[in-house]
Amino acid sequence: MAFNGTWKVDRSDNYDKFMEQMGINVMKRKLAEHDNLKITIEQTGDKFHIKESSTFRTKDIDFTLGVQFDYSLADGTEVSGTWEMDGDTLRGKFTRKDNNKVLTTTRTLEGGELVQSYSYEGVDAKRIFKKQ
Repeated sequence: MAFNGTWKVDRSDNYDKFMEQMGINVMKRKLAEHDNLKITIEQTGDKFHIKESSTFRTKDIDFTLGVQFDYSLADGTEVSGTWEMDGDTLRGKFTRKDNNKVLTTTRTLEGGELVQSYSYEGVDAKRIFKKQ
């Protein structure tokens, strides 16, 4: 339950390159760099409720560890996958519905910050969040 709380994006590393690899156009990438994303995480046992709010949208996501679910990324890309807990790390593996390519993501706590890492087709990126 260490992830519980509200987290606001503070900085990103290689995020533009990652979004480009995902096929997101330059206009949407520029907007995403300044999305002021906030994530509120509520964990109860193996169930999670996550609220994502940004300049562009608010989305509620409910999932259970190890149970497959469908999700729509901010750019509209549809994926299906699961989250697993591996020690203190949340690991997500999602398959794009349009091309069957795999997006992996992790959430870890490092030095009081939430670090969300992404990997897609050989390009890695991170978004670092500070607790509110």
